[in-house]
Amino acid sequence: MNILAGLETVLYLISSVLLFPVVAGLVLLVGWVTIFIGGFLREWLERRQGVSTPLERYRARLTAALADAPEKSNLDIAMERLLQTAELALVKSLDKIRFVIRVGPALGLMGTLIPMGISLSSLAQGDMPKMAGSMVTAFTTVVVGLACSVVAYLMSLVKEKWVRADMREMEYQTELMLRRYTSSRPLSAREEEGDEIS
Repeated sequence: MNILAGLETVLYLISSVLLFPVVAGLVLLVGWVTIFIGGFLREWLERRQGVSTPLERYRARLTAALADAPEKSNLDIAMERLLQTAELALVKSLDKIRFVIRVGPALGLMGTLIPMGISLSSLAQGDMPKMAGSMVTAFTTVVVGLACSVVAYLMSLVKEKWVRADMREMEYQTELMLRRYTSSRPLSAREEEGDEIS
């Protein structure tokens, strides 16, 4: 029984020590979500005016890649790789917001359960003010964690639509540029030889 009591004490100490990182993590999460909301609103205003920063960047890269096209033999492969890289970057941009959706409730739950243990311990010792303080911490942490998660989830719904639209537009722009380039560029010596043989 002494071993079990010792293990329980160790677990209690570990959970008590974890309270500070959990609360600090929630505060950082709130700060990050606030910054993300600002970026989200800016992007929303830009898109209402018909401007998409990821698309503008991709067009610039696509134009630059086509500028050195005469030096490249496998243009379609190079364009496909450029497109896949851009699409991967768009998908990765959603990882941050998905992180908040998952981590917010987890930190909120940890921030609830740890003070509940401290609160029950205070109740056993008859320390009612400490118990009340622990209960306040328990409820505020879960509310903050869930609020961060809900806000992040709502933003992710809109951002996913933007990402899908951007990916479709990138594919269209790539196809269009390739067709324009292949139809307007002069034939190479090799292609001319092939035409003469046939």
